[in-house]
Amino acid sequence: MLSPNVVTGRAARDAEPFRGWFIGHFIPPELGPRSTEAVEVKWGVHALGETRSTWAANDAATSLSVLVSGCIRLFFATGDEALLALPGDYVLWPPGLAHRWQIEQEDTIVLTVRWPSRAPDTADGQR
Repeated sequence: MLSPNVVTGRAARDAEPFRGWFIGHFIPPELGPRSTEAVEVKWGVHALGETRSTWAANDAATSLSVLVSGCIRLFFATGDEALLALPGDYVLWPPGLAHRWQIEQEDTIVLTVRWPSRAPDTADGQR
């Protein structure tokens, strides 16, 4: 942290204690501005073949996932699918829409943003 108002860090390192999340309401207040109810941000590092086989939904949060590298396929309870295969590909979905995912072709990094950040807001109880 540079000052109480300006924070620098490394997403992968800072996210380790929080299952990939490095900004949100679940970050301890002593870590400064990273602790917020406005937004939550995840640096998701996933191995080839990794899956989230159970459905999960957020009651109040809109979600945006942006592919940094690799390839991920997201499945939605509506029957829709989104394949993120090129850096910068993204998918946006509203609160209440359940999703799951699988990693395809290679190890993958996904930046996920959700807003707002509220406790509890995950249907599967995980963050």
